[in-house]
Amino acid sequence: MILKDRFKMLCLNFTQDKILIEKFWLEIEKNYSGKNRHYHNLQHLENMFEEIDTVRNQIEKFDNISFSIFYHDMIYDAASKSNEEKSADFAKKRLESLGANSDDIQKVYKQILATKSHKKSDDGDTDFLLDADLSVLGKGREFYFEYTKQIRKEYSIYPDFLYKPGRKKVLQHFLELESIFKTKYFQNKYEVQARENIEFELKSL
Repeated sequence: MILKDRFKMLCLNFTQDKILIEKFWLEIEKNYSGKNRHYHNLQHLENMFEEIDTVRNQIEKFDNISFSIFYHDMIYDAASKSNEEKSADFAKKRLESLGANSDDIQKVYKQILATKSHKKSDDGDTDFLLDADLSVLGKGREFYFEYTKQIRKEYSIYPDFLYKPGRKKVLQHFLELESIFKTKYFQNKYEVQARENIEFELKSL
């Protein structure tokens, strides 16, 4: 489904104000289409929805996880350490305007914050969100290589002598985890390939 249509249908569950919905969609489109968005862009959202659609029957609150996908990288600055907090705050304000209930708003808020550390959650939906977010790690080698180039472009403000040690630290962290993916579905689908891809990238840094 086209992202715009998906977003509008999602919002219509909460309000019939089509002008407001259009306004919120244009915000999303603008932010994810920024000139510095080489990976964290609309294509990333599409990929996440493709992944999450395959496990839809295992997700308790599909509306919540959908909002979390749309807003989890709403604010993205490679030089900032508070992107997730700012994105979560942004989502909270928009969901309040749409008339979502406070419990659901809080769940979306927490899900977006969880994308900062990618630690296993006691909430199954959050684990599916995190796994969809990291699914690129387990894609085929060519797709993964393209992803690494896109990430490097997003961090182009940093020279190699700063970027490479930071990237190595992130990748080694993933390899040290008992499992990169939190859910059985994504472990079975991507875990082996993800570890091979990460080891391959580490050798190139």
